[in-house]
Amino acid sequence: MTDALKRLSEEGVAIWLDDLSRKRITSGNLAELIDQQHVVGVTTNPSIFQKAISSGDGYEQQLADLAARKVTVEEAIRMITTADVRDAADILRPVYDSTQGQDGRVSIEVDPRLAHNTEATVAEAKQLAWLVDRPNTLIKIPATRAGLPAITETIGRGISVNVTLIFSLARYREVMDAYLAGLEKAKAAGIDLAGIHSVASFFVSRVDTEIDKRLDALGTPEAKAARGKAGLANARLAYEAYEEVFSSDRWAALDKAQANKQRPLWASTGVKDKAYKDTLYVDDLVAPNTVNTMPEATLFAAEDHGKITGNTIAGTYEQSRAELDAVEKLGISYDEVVQLLEDEGVEKFEASWNDLLKSTEAELDRLAPSEG
Repeated sequence: MTDALKRLSEEGVAIWLDDLSRKRITSGNLAELIDQQHVVGVTTNPSIFQKAISSGDGYEQQLADLAARKVTVEEAIRMITTADVRDAADILRPVYDSTQGQDGRVSIEVDPRLAHNTEATVAEAKQLAWLVDRPNTLIKIPATRAGLPAITETIGRGISVNVTLIFSLARYREVMDAYLAGLEKAKAAGIDLAGIHSVASFFVSRVDTEIDKRLDALGTPEAKAARGKAGLANARLAYEAYEEVFSSDRWAALDKAQANKQRPLWASTGVKDKAYKDTLYVDDLVAPNTVNTMPEATLFAAEDHGKITGNTIAGTYEQSRAELDAVEKLGISYDEVVQLLEDEGVEKFEASWNDLLKSTEAELDRLAPSEG
C-alpha cells in the first residue's frame, strides 16, 4: 500500500468522496475514510441518493415516521437527503474548522427538474441551505444557461455553491464570471466574502466516453491514436482558464476583500474504459488548489497504485490544445459534444430523481399505517 493519497493532498489536491449513504454515516465508514484515506469532503447528486435510499439500508424508521405523518413524497425525500447531508457535515466539521472553511464540505443538489428555471433554482438553494443549516454545506447548481444567473444570485446572498455539470471551456468561463459577479453583489450588500466558498465541477470521463465512441465509429488509425486524450486535455485547459481568471485585475479587487478562489473540481473521475489505467483522472490531473471527487473504487485504486509525480497539468496546455484540435479535424464537433453532455447530464439526474420519487412513494405507501 502506497500513501499516494497523502502525496496527492500535499500537492494541493483536496480528496472528496463522490458518494453518501446513511449506512456510510452510521457505520463509521465516512469517519474512517477521513481518518485513513485523507478524504476532506463529500459530494452527492440525485443518482447517488436514488441508489442509497432505494437500497433501504438505514432509512426504514425515518420512512415509517414520514409515512405516519402522511407527508408528500417530495417532502419525504428532502427530509431524508438533508438529514444525511447534515450528519455528514457534522462528521466533517473538524476538517472545515481546520481548513478555514475551504474543505470539510458536503454538497447537496437542487431539484434537477428546476435546471432550466433560474428563479426556482435560487428559491430551492435558499431552502436547502436553511434546511441543512450547516455552514459547511455547498448547494449544487447545474451550469445550464438558466443556472448561471442563479449562481450569481445565490453567491450574492452569501450561500456557498458547488457548480455542477460543466463540460465546455466556454461555459466554465461563464461559470467563473457568474461567481465573480455574485461576490461583487455580496460585497455591495455588505456580506463578508471570507465566508463564501465555491467549487466548479468540471466533468472528465464522460467527455472521453462520448468522443471515444465517435472515434471508434471512424475506425481510422488517426482516430484510434486520438482515443482517451480529450477528457484530460479539456480539464487541463480548464485549469489554464482558472489560472487566467484568478490572476485578473477583477479578481485582485475581490481578493483584497478576502474573497476565496472558486476551485476547479474534477468530477466524473471513475474510468469507464478498461483500456485505460483506473487512476488516469487522478494521476494526470494534479495541480494546486483543485479538488478531485472520486467514487470509492477510484479512491482505493489511487491509494493502492496511484502514481503521484507532482504537478501533471503545468506545461501541458499547448499539447492539450493540439489534442482537442486533432479530434475536431477528424470531424467531431467539440461544441456539439459538450452541449450533448450537458443536456444528457441534466436528463440523467432528472431521471434518477423521478426514480427516487417513485421508489420512495412505494415505500411510504407500504409503510403507511392502516386506517381505523
